[in-house]
Amino acid sequence: MMSAAAPPVTRVEHHGIEPIPAAERTSRPLDLFRLTFGGANTFATVVLGSFPIIFGLSFRDAVLATVLGVVAGALVLAPMAVFGPTNGTNNAVSSSAHLGVHGRIVGSFLSLLTAFAFFSISVWSSGDALVGGANRLVGLPNNVFTLSIAYAVFAVLILTVCIYGYRFMLWVNKIAVVAASALFLLGIFAFAGAFDPSYPGIFGPGADAGTAALFWPSFIGAALIAMSNPVSFGAFLGDWSRYVPAETPKIKVMAAAFLAQIGTIIPFLFGLVTATVVAIQAPAFLESSDYVGGLLEISPAWYFLPVCLIALIGGMSTGTTALYGTGLDFSSVFPRFSRVQATVFIGTLAIIFIFVGRFAFNIVQSISTFAVLIVTCTAPWMIIMITGYITRRGWYHSDSLQVFNRRQVGGRYWFNKGWNWRAMGVWGVSAVTGLLFVNLPGQFVGPLGNLAAGVDLSIPVSMGLAAVLYPLVLTLFPEPADAYGPQGPRFVRAGAPKNTPITAEAGDQGEPAPVA
Repeated sequence: MMSAAAPPVTRVEHHGIEPIPAAERTSRPLDLFRLTFGGANTFATVVLGSFPIIFGLSFRDAVLATVLGVVAGALVLAPMAVFGPTNGTNNAVSSSAHLGVHGRIVGSFLSLLTAFAFFSISVWSSGDALVGGANRLVGLPNNVFTLSIAYAVFAVLILTVCIYGYRFMLWVNKIAVVAASALFLLGIFAFAGAFDPSYPGIFGPGADAGTAALFWPSFIGAALIAMSNPVSFGAFLGDWSRYVPAETPKIKVMAAAFLAQIGTIIPFLFGLVTATVVAIQAPAFLESSDYVGGLLEISPAWYFLPVCLIALIGGMSTGTTALYGTGLDFSSVFPRFSRVQATVFIGTLAIIFIFVGRFAFNIVQSISTFAVLIVTCTAPWMIIMITGYITRRGWYHSDSLQVFNRRQVGGRYWFNKGWNWRAMGVWGVSAVTGLLFVNLPGQFVGPLGNLAAGVDLSIPVSMGLAAVLYPLVLTLFPEPADAYGPQGPRFVRAGAPKNTPITAEAGDQGEPAPVA
């Protein structure tokens, strides 16, 4: 069948989380690359790039930790891109096959919390950089009023793009990817003279024993922060890859997601280089964790405008990729809302949260900690999804995936009254255990956070547990045979089929629909 021409970017997207018709799947893996890279090629990623230097690492060790974290995170993220082309819907809906018809709300809940956290971080960091740059460039006052205006402009622009939907987002990111990358590379000329690649950090030969003992916790912590950036996209990849044709080779789809995260080395390095210059020329800013203020302090006057543009472009990209998917998924949890209505509702709540959180309670640092905790819970969910995809041989039953959204009962993924206790149990144990190992000094330290001499093991523990426990549980307690396709399971065994028909809920006048 010939694919229809892509609709104009200014046409409001009408699709919710129902499968995208084959004729309308006109995107390519390159489009997925643009959206994923655009969402991470931003000022928020730059701020993350400053953390290894803030932790006291040398520039060389900071680069090594960052590269290790980004590559590891990209490898975990890449398989999450295949669910969209396979099922034509988002990843939360696809998770019905593994966590159950009702268990899919775990993915929706994680998506909602992640979106709130990263939407807020994006607006705050970009707004602060924009106002700060304008203050140095043209003398714009840096106060509550100007910051409020900047936050409001960012939030409304982001919400507008999300209302128009996927095609408009794709158009914005086509521009943002090139523009932001060029502005970051322009920083080579801005900071080349002040940058010293031999910057030793605090763990040099003269470090005392107490300081030297903190090296590995700092190195691993920096790597995990870099790793958390790709992992945070796990719940959202299906929002964009669902427009890729199902027959597209899965390796190409995964490569697009992987390479998009490898490309974020650009903003990460920008953060590392500029943080190194700040540490040399204006260390007081890093001591107070004010990287943005330090960046503006060391930037030459001619680079203030590029800083403002980076903040504007990057804030748009990160904000839209975070908010769009949550509005989409919220419309499935509450079917009375269309995608546009759900996006407006969630966006309005997020904007209120941004202002209250920034000015009434000043929880900017707390929301960053919250983002780490959410990523710790998202990582085992991703491992369960990937493991499930492998054991199912990539086969899914479309009608059974949509049971929750249509307010029906039954189907291949009904399991135990809509819950698959196997996956739910493994996710719960893995997520809770991971939270116990969180070690964010001065912010949040779990009961087991100091078990490894201060090293934050939260994400490795949560992912490792899920990777071990889920296959074990599937082996000891087989899932019903009808949850698998015609070829049966891979690597695990199947139990007796349940053959639960899909029917309308009690009180609904719809006709029963038996499972195919």
